[in-house]
Amino acid sequence: MKELFLLRIFEGSAVALITPMKADGAVDFKKIDELVEWHINEGTDAIVACGTTGEASTLANAEHIAVIEAVVKKVANRVPVIAGTGVNDTQHAIELSTGAEKVGADALLIVTPYYNKASDEGLFLHYQEIAKSVKLPIILYSVASRTNMNIEPLMVKRLAQIPNVVAIKEASGNISQIAEIARLLPEDFTIYSGNDDQVLPIMALGGRGSISTVANIAPKQTHELTQAVLAGDFALAKELQLAQLPLIHAIFCEVNPIPVKTAVGLLGKIEPNFRLPLSAAKGETVERLKKEMTAYGLEVN
Repeated sequence: MKELFLLRIFEGSAVALITPMKADGAVDFKKIDELVEWHINEGTDAIVACGTTGEASTLANAEHIAVIEAVVKKVANRVPVIAGTGVNDTQHAIELSTGAEKVGADALLIVTPYYNKASDEGLFLHYQEIAKSVKLPIILYSVASRTNMNIEPLMVKRLAQIPNVVAIKEASGNISQIAEIARLLPEDFTIYSGNDDQVLPIMALGGRGSISTVANIAPKQTHELTQAVLAGDFALAKELQLAQLPLIHAIFCEVNPIPVKTAVGLLGKIEPNFRLPLSAAKGETVERLKKEMTAYGLEVN
């Protein structure tokens, strides 16, 4: 029954946390602890571990669950922890989802199948089987720019009939589509912005927060933006959203998460190491990041 999941997973700003790595490619768990503590102190309302920005597609199963567990332990019930467990094989997604549940995640973020894609029926069954395997609430993740698969509004409505499918991270970029989802779905189904440059318009349509990349370097400001909208202060929200746009454009000038992980490095919080096929940011990207971060008031090392 849907009543079991009436409480929203979170309202406000969730950071799509980067996964810090050492020079040899190993996950840097000490830096995970430091980043989590910083985010909580800066007002971040929830933490997403092992999403796109966390380079989840390069993590082995054991690493994937270990990163989620590390975040859960450091958070210590202070904010919700959302585990990214979506992959393009349903059984693999079930294994990751049940693993995340065992180590204490509060919710799951599950992207649509990529590469092999699916028919409408296959997509529904994919989510249904994952949902049946766990007791956690599930956030759908629609990001066709990466998966080549969109979740259409009527499919969102159908998927929302699954008791523990309670929300969507909408990163289609299509405001008309998001408006239609808001029209079709009941108020207890939560919409989260998946695009940093659309937080205000998506929340103006009824969204309750964002799952944010830019929050990796501006957590306090991103929290304040979402809180302004939730409080109905649209003038302040507009000011905050527009002020952040040049920084947002900079952190997406190369494929995510290359620029934002580089930017976290420029803050002095990590060494910006990547796993192939991701590689170091271009020189011009680094200079652009320095410029926009400084202009935004961030202290660059």
